[in-house]
Amino acid sequence: MTGLILDDEDGGLALLHDSVAGFAARHPGPAAFRKRRAAGADLDRDTWAKMAEAGWLGLMLPEELGGAGLGLPEQAVLSEALGRALVTEPLAQLSVFAGMLLAGANAGTERARLAEGLIAGSVIAAPAWQGRKGAPAPVEARVSGDGITLSGRVEFVSAAQSATDFLVLARSGGEDILLSVPADAAGVTVDAHPTLDGTMLAAVSFDGTRVAADRQLAGGNSVGTALDRAIAVTRLMLAAEMAGIATRAIEETAAYTIERVQFGKRIASFQVVQHRLVDMWADAEFANAAVVHAVETCAEGQGLPADLAVLAAKARAGDAAVSITRRAIHLHGAMGFTDDCDIGLFMKRAVALNATLGQPEELRLQFVARERVAA
Repeated sequence: MTGLILDDEDGGLALLHDSVAGFAARHPGPAAFRKRRAAGADLDRDTWAKMAEAGWLGLMLPEELGGAGLGLPEQAVLSEALGRALVTEPLAQLSVFAGMLLAGANAGTERARLAEGLIAGSVIAAPAWQGRKGAPAPVEARVSGDGITLSGRVEFVSAAQSATDFLVLARSGGEDILLSVPADAAGVTVDAHPTLDGTMLAAVSFDGTRVAADRQLAGGNSVGTALDRAIAVTRLMLAAEMAGIATRAIEETAAYTIERVQFGKRIASFQVVQHRLVDMWADAEFANAAVVHAVETCAEGQGLPADLAVLAAKARAGDAAVSITRRAIHLHGAMGFTDDCDIGLFMKRAVALNATLGQPEELRLQFVARERVAA
């Protein structure tokens, strides 16, 4: 399997990819997956701290905020490698999405504090902005004196139990604002529940929660711009992660079919198995190509072509990862359905990521609608 093929003249992308492989050898993803699931936790703080030490959490944050200031190729390679290794800590939400929001926020002490903590792994800033149907759903904000009072509920919040702060989308006087809210503030309630892959999502309610005015990070049109950018970049990184899952699932399955003997023969010698593996390989290669195309298109500038490429990549990679991992379980036979077999964990992770920020059908409808408007 080839994975993502991006221009890498200085070898930096290869080194980044290899660093994840080394990390996974020391901290196996499936083992951490099962440990966190058994504990009912939404984040393994030890693993998160080690990811911070590796410099992965602030990869795309601008240098003025203390980040590495790297671009989409580096982040995509990192996400793809994490998918291969089944490292399931919510980097897409807590690093990529949160980082994009902070990059688009106004300069100030609070922004600097959050960025510094995000990079170090000491601040868990969980974005809180979606309603029950996944669309932006600002909570109500009332400004009075030197404070802001929040009332409302948001859904699908990652790592809400571990969060130190929430990055909350609110609406005040007909204008969107972005606020940081301490997770332990009065009136904040977290209702967490496990998802298919053992991770935790939560509904977070704000009941008369009051925060200082200096916790406002942005207001007006800049909020929508930052949110749109965060959604697009995170979708692309989810696509890269799913492409990694798909690639690794094929590698694991191909290796298993060589070892598995049935009717006195290795099942890899059966033509029907070979045909299925080839079909899976083709789906994974198309997914990888879609991600590379989106990375390269976005590097040329933001706009309609970049938006369409991201939607296509997320839809293609989502379909591929879910389809490939399901077929991989089938080729593993009865063993594939057991929890001791890692291939089932890859499938559950693929399904969960596929549903994050839009299912393929929804994204394809958005693709068509934007293309028609531009025509």
